[in-house]
Amino acid sequence: AHKMLIFVDLNIMKKYLFIIYTITTFLFLSCATMYQPQSVTGGYSETQLDKNMFRVRFNGNGYTSSARSSDFCLLRSAELCKENGYKYFIILDESSGVSQSQYTTPTTTNTSGSATAIGNSVYGNATSTTYGGQTYTVSRPSNENTIICFLDKPKNSISYNADYINKSIRQKYNVKQSAT
Repeated sequence: AHKMLIFVDLNIMKKYLFIIYTITTFLFLSCATMYQPQSVTGGYSETQLDKNMFRVRFNGNGYTSSARSSDFCLLRSAELCKENGYKYFIILDESSGVSQSQYTTPTTTNTSGSATAIGNSVYGNATSTTYGGQTYTVSRPSNENTIICFLDKPKNSISYNADYINKSIRQKYNVKQSAT
């Protein structure tokens, strides 16, 4: 019976695993936050403060622009207004911010070499290659609006038409109307 010996070059295998890890991480994180309820990748949330008053928040991920975060907070404000039977809203208070974090890719060092034994002495050489170790800074925008909703357009104040905001921002980002 013949025994088959399989030789696996660990250096090549580690390089491929590192490449697969990097591509997978990039694909997972490379999309800006969608217009969606709050999840691991960001989204909107709200708190009802009174019958016609809400605090609306949108959190983006590292690939979400500040403008997109602001627009999606405004879109959710318009949706809440409409969902509760109102046509207009006023923003009483708004705020925006950016949280930053850093991560460093894993470091892998591969060493390969050869050695020759002559008598009681061993002679050889080795080469080491290191991959990874890059540090990235990730900025995540967030926006918050406190709104009051109205049936009729308020006089003497800047108000938003919920239908117009809803249509305008959905067209800008190609966001489909939710099933609700």
